[in-house]
Parts: sequence; C-alpha cells; structure tokens
Amino acid sequence: MTPAEAQQRISELRAQVVRHDELYYRQATPEIMDFEYDRLKRELADLEAQFPDSGATDSPTTRVGDDRLEGFVTYRHRQPMQSLDNTYSEGDLRAFQQRLVKLFGREDLGYVVEPKIDGIAVSLTYEKGRLVRAVTRGNGIEGDDITANARTIHALAGELKGTGARGTKGAPVPDFVEIRGEIYMSLAEFQRINREREEAGEVLFANPRNLTAGTIKQLDAREVARRKLEVVLYGLGFCEPALDQSEGADVDLTGTQSGLHRLLKAWGLLTVERFWTVRGTEETWRAVQELDHLRHGFAYATDGAVIKLDSFAQQREAGSTTKAPRWAIAYKFAAERAETRLNAIVVQVGRTGVLTPVAELEPVQLAGSTVSRATLHNRDEIARKDIRVGDFVQVEKAGEVIPAVVGVNLARRPPECSAYVFPLQCPACGTRVVQYEGEVAVRCPNVECPAQIRRRVQHFASKAGVDVEGLGEAMIDTLVEKGWVRGIVDLYRLRRDDLLTLGKSVEKSTDNLLAAIETSKHADLWRFINGLGITHVGVAAAKDLAAKFGSLKTLAEAPRDELLSIGGIGETMADAIIAHFNDPLNQVLVDQLLNLGVAPTAPARPADAGAAFLAGRTFVLTGTLPTMSREAATAKIEAAGGRVSGSVSRKTSYVLAGEDAGSKLEKARTLGVTVLNEEEFLQMLGA
Repeated sequence: MTPAEAQQRISELRAQVVRHDELYYRQATPEIMDFEYDRLKRELADLEAQFPDSGATDSPTTRVGDDRLEGFVTYRHRQPMQSLDNTYSEGDLRAFQQRLVKLFGREDLGYVVEPKIDGIAVSLTYEKGRLVRAVTRGNGIEGDDITANARTIHALAGELKGTGARGTKGAPVPDFVEIRGEIYMSLAEFQRINREREEAGEVLFANPRNLTAGTIKQLDAREVARRKLEVVLYGLGFCEPALDQSEGADVDLTGTQSGLHRLLKAWGLLTVERFWTVRGTEETWRAVQELDHLRHGFAYATDGAVIKLDSFAQQREAGSTTKAPRWAIAYKFAAERAETRLNAIVVQVGRTGVLTPVAELEPVQLAGSTVSRATLHNRDEIARKDIRVGDFVQVEKAGEVIPAVVGVNLARRPPECSAYVFPLQCPACGTRVVQYEGEVAVRCPNVECPAQIRRRVQHFASKAGVDVEGLGEAMIDTLVEKGWVRGIVDLYRLRRDDLLTLGKSVEKSTDNLLAAIETSKHADLWRFINGLGITHVGVAAAKDLAAKFGSLKTLAEAPRDELLSIGGIGETMADAIIAHFNDPLNQVLVDQLLNLGVAPTAPARPADAGAAFLAGRTFVLTGTLPTMSREAATAKIEAAGGRVSGSVSRKTSYVLAGEDAGSKLEKARTLGVTVLNEEEFLQMLGA
C-alpha cells in the first residue's frame, strides 16, 4: 500500500470510527456489533503505526469515546477516567503479559481477573463518606453529572461504612475518594421491560447495555427510577489521603486490586460477583476460561474478562497512554455466532402501528438453544446490511439475549437473490405507511387496522391486563375477522348467538368465555389501566396510578401536578397519560366501558398499620413455588404493603425461593439476605 493509498484508507476509517462512536456513546443505538467495531479500530491503529506521518495524534484511536450530552452539567474528574485496550486473541493477551514480564524482570507477576460488565462506566465521588456526585466517563477528562439519576439505584450506598480518614479499623474511609464502576441493567429487568413492550406491540430493545445507556441519560430522574438499574464497583480514582497500608489494620485492604475489592465490600458497596487472584500467564488463562464458563449465571451481561496487575505500586510503574493503562487489558469473548439460510422476512404490525421485520430462518443451534427467528430491527437496518431473502446470514444473540441478524455471507449469495423492498403499504390493511420525523420506525397510521386491533385486544385481555381466560390469539383473530370486535369495548358487546355459530358443541366454551368477560368487568383497576396501553405506562406505573386515583374516571381527569406527585412518574410519562386521555377517541372509550357496566376494583386501603406490615420490605422471587404462581405471591406481598423487585441487592429484605432457583439465590446467600421457602412465607403472612 502506497502512502497515498494508506492516507485515503486512514481517512475513511477515522470517519467510520467517529460515526460509530457517536452512535454508541451518545445515541445508544449502535449499528454494528462490538467485534466489527473493534476490527475497524484495530485496522486503523495498525495503519497509523505503519504510517506515522498520518496525523495519529488527532485520531479516535488515541481518545476515549465521548458520552457527554446536552442537558447535563459536566464535571471534571480529579483523576482521568481512562478506557481499556481490548483483544479477542489469546496471543495478544499473552503478549500483553510478556511486555509486563520484560518491564519487571519476573515471570510470576500477580494479576486479578474480573468480569467485564457490559454497562455504562461511572465515577462516584464520596466526601467524608457521603455520596456527593456521580459522573459518566465522558471524554475521560470530564463527564456528565448524573447524580440525580444514579440516586434512583436502590443498591447504591449513599454513605460508606466507617468514620473519618482512618475510621473503622478494617475499613478506613478517606476524606475524598472517586470510586469507579459500571451501571447496568440486570437480564431479568431487561426481559421484563421487553415483555411489556412485546405485549404492547412495541419494538423490543436490542440489549441491556443500550437500554441502560438510554435510561441513565434521561433528563427526568423519575423516569429513570421506573427501570431498575444496578451498579457494580471495582476501581479507584483520586483518593485523599491515599489508601496506603494502615499499620495494625485487620486486613491489608489498600495495596492491591484484590484488596480494593475487599475494601469496597467493607464500605458497604457492591463489587463483582467473582474475581480471581492469579500468578503468571498460565493461571491467568485458566481463570479467563473459567470465567467464560461461569458468566452465563451472572445477573449482568458479561462480555469479557479484565486482567489487571494486582499490585498498585506495579500499576503506577507500568503507567498509561493518553487513553488506557498499560497494566490492564480486556479480553473480550467472541459472541457465539451461527450461519443459516434466511427463508423469509415477515413484517409484523404492532399495537401502535409499528412495522417490525422478523427473519424466518432455517433452524440453527446458537448459545445452547435452537433459533428459527431473529430480529432485523427496522427498514434502515435491512437496507444498510443489504439483507435478502435466500441469503446465508450470520445470527448472533445481541447482548446474549435476543437473536439478531448481524451480517450476510456474500460469498454464498445465490444469484437469484434480489434486493429486499420494504412494504410501502401496511401488510395487514393496505394503508400507506409513514415514517415520522426523528423516528426510525415505519408505521401504519390506520387505527382501524385489523392487526393493531388484534394486538390492542390481546394486550387488554392478557394476564398483565384484565386477564380474560379463554380469549387467546386464535379466538381474538376470529372475532376481529368476523367484524364482531373492532376495539376492546366490543368484548363487552359480544352476543352469545353469534359465538354459537363458530362451530358444533361450542355452548360450554362460549358460556365460559362470556362468563370470563363478565368477571373481567370487576378486575383490579391497575389491570384496566395497564390494558389501555398508555404509552410509557407499564404494570408498576399502573399500580401506582390505581393506588393514587382509585377509578378510571378520576385518572382520566387527573391534572398534571397530581400525576407528577407520584414517586417514579416523571414529566414524560405524565405528558403521555394526559395526551392519552385528551384524545377524543379514548375519552369515548372510557365512557363506553363504564356505560357497559365495567366497574374496576379499586385497590384496598389498609384499615390499620397491621394490614400493611410488609411496608418498606422488598422481596425478590426466584424458582418455581410448590403451590403458588409468581403472580399470586406478588399479589400477597403487595396486599401487605411490600414490593417485589427483579434483582437481589443489599437492600433486598427477603428472597422467596422455589425449585430450580438460580443465580438470585446464590447472590442472596452471598449478601446475607434472608431466604424464605413458600411455607415460611405463608407463615409470615399468617403471623
């Protein structure tokens, strides 16, 4: 390659990396997988090393990706918050260690191997033991102040255990300390949010990391609180006075990375679930492989291993570049990927009219399960990747959760494959689709679209809605096709004579369905609120609204300031609720429901303090209970004033565990959280 050709390629690569940095760090909507991005950046770095006159000092390879956004106050880190060099190669990992062996002149260097959490980097500042600030990495020098949002993380300690600069003997608390870590969303919470979106016919989030990034940068902390974020801490920034070894301390907490983990726990902070203290390259590699085997049981997405020199003194001697320390490296696990044929692209129409393309695949084994369908995200993604029916495509589990088509094997493309043309009309009703300014989604604007009606009715009648037994997808399809149901209100107008025409010997099933629909008229109020499909309102918000307003009519007329007075409901959700009930069609819907005898059951108000004896207690459910469903257990907890969370933390009061309990049970035991079986739980309620 000539210098001129190299300069041209370098310019192209820099432009691509800058664009992908913007999408990843600021917009939380990356277009390519980490491996593809890292390959581009490695190619750029290699060319810059080969052609040093290319102006590499102003290259994205020398800078930390910048996550700062307008709307946030920035704050300067007392000590720069660097990124990490990373590799997918065992050889590169060993080369990294050999450079350190050469520097220190010894083979048996001590390392710590930690899980690499796929979240959002954060720096927490504690002054005199109290949390005063949370800041994103930003550009490494300064980041966005997200303190208000970070305080919604229930597991985040507002105060460190210990007092004074040399406080408690085993856990000295400095006057000023920056503690670095990662904000993440548990896989359970991510799946909960996506289940709600799927029931609502909305586009699913791709992976926990993107959702975390979008959530933590909300301008309203109450909106952030609705999505239960978590935090894990593992690093040290500026500290005053320095954490040198205290004479007579219970444990050497201050001279090593492994000691830092013990210190963080002593301070009452959550650190990584597991780390390995090893010596030499062979022990390091065995620890990395063991982590790869165990990581699927962790509560957070783990996309690699971080290898660090254990000794702080050796870390200081090894030093850093402008971007990353020379004493640490991230070994990233290659995402499991499979190749299979794309048989068809099916475009689904959601409750809100969004058209979502789904790949129908030749079944293939991927990450321990058989995959026959995968997301294609949206129209723009299909065009960008030039995905065609008949192609052999690479499928990967995005964030190890949702299968996604990530690329095409052009070498195997059959000659008859033609470019895919996204529908210009809704596949369900034929209405011309639209794409509103600022949105990626393509929508059908016809609210009478049969597909939208089906999804709205399905959402309303689901277990998270008014829970009409016997009203499954097949029956809803039939009712819509017959024209008997054109909206949720029509469920309460169904006629027995019409239903009896659907087949022979249907009297019993017809009577059961009509009885279930009649029973649903008195379902809990929160079920009606959630079933209405108000934008941004899920089950938790619906329960809060039901408890506050007590009736559909009162909620429909609620002023904005009363909505905002509810903890966890912010401006975005309040505006969505008001907009929903200001829509004349929705106003008519509420009136029609009430006129047809719908009388939702308002939440019971405790007669005395004893009726709410679980107030302030948080439960986490895991495994299969012998006689109760999770829904039934949740109802009992909430009726007694408690709340149910999806993840275990130090603030969890009890874990209710059944058979096949997994990582939540292990974490509860590690944190010393009380674990109950069903019998003990019922005894508690009886007492």
